[in-house]
Amino acid sequence: MAQKYPEWIWHNGKIKPWAEATTHVMSHALHYGSSVFEGIRCYDTPDGPVIFRLNDHNKRLFASAKIYDMAIPYGLDEINAACREVIKANDYTTDYLRPVAYRGLGGFGLSADTPTDVAVATWKMGQYLGAEVLEAGIDACVSSWQRFAPNTIPAGAKAGGNYLSGQLVAREARRLGFGEGIALASTGLLSEGAGENLFLVFDGALHTTPVSAALLNGLTRNTIITLARDNGIEVIERDLPREYLYLCDELFMCGTAAELTPIRSVDARQVGTGKPGPVTRKLQDLFFGLFNGKTPDKYGWLERV
Repeated sequence: MAQKYPEWIWHNGKIKPWAEATTHVMSHALHYGSSVFEGIRCYDTPDGPVIFRLNDHNKRLFASAKIYDMAIPYGLDEINAACREVIKANDYTTDYLRPVAYRGLGGFGLSADTPTDVAVATWKMGQYLGAEVLEAGIDACVSSWQRFAPNTIPAGAKAGGNYLSGQLVAREARRLGFGEGIALASTGLLSEGAGENLFLVFDGALHTTPVSAALLNGLTRNTIITLARDNGIEVIERDLPREYLYLCDELFMCGTAAELTPIRSVDARQVGTGKPGPVTRKLQDLFFGLFNGKTPDKYGWLERV
């Protein structure tokens, strides 16, 4: 099925028709991966559409730009407003937002001076890893591709070039017939999925890899940790070896796109009972409860459109 594009997009300060949001083929970002971006979900709730952790996401956009010495020519409040504006323009209530800032057309060298272009797109997105995965789970594999080593490419930035690594992991997994790939860090220990953070469950406690394991400190990851601790579930951040994927009681990955997706097997080895376990189900209920009114929004994560 072909992608259905929305009618409107915010680009360099104004709403314009989708087809008019163009950039030159010699733009710096196209050749060198010099872009930073965010993925943000908008959910329909009993009180109307809300954007999940809008300000937190766009604060990270500016932090990523800072790491790459990229000056964004708009303020945080302006980007937040652009997100709301493009949702309203397309008359959406449930969708995915993509703010992106990138080095545009200017000089041609790696360190060339260029303008920074900014866009905010929105489109309809269902279950990122496929229909029914939130209920049934997916089959994953450990990729032959490792994540980058410390002090090479900063994993803490959500930058376009970083996702070349994720593409290799994800495409290898699909080619081999798996739903998603899991990458190891340069240490040989667990890192994260192609574009998702990992959580393992042992004896009712959550174990997750630390930010030093070449991973993006995801906002959904932070949300899960916070909800778990608020509800009496122990959370332990620590280095984890690959074989623990086969030995844990439950396993899931999370991210803005993937939300909270159970993993039922790794490398054709069944995880636990082969079905999403009680801790995974509890956390799914708490997470999605934010949007159906069952989980109180005590941290102000839901921002009205």
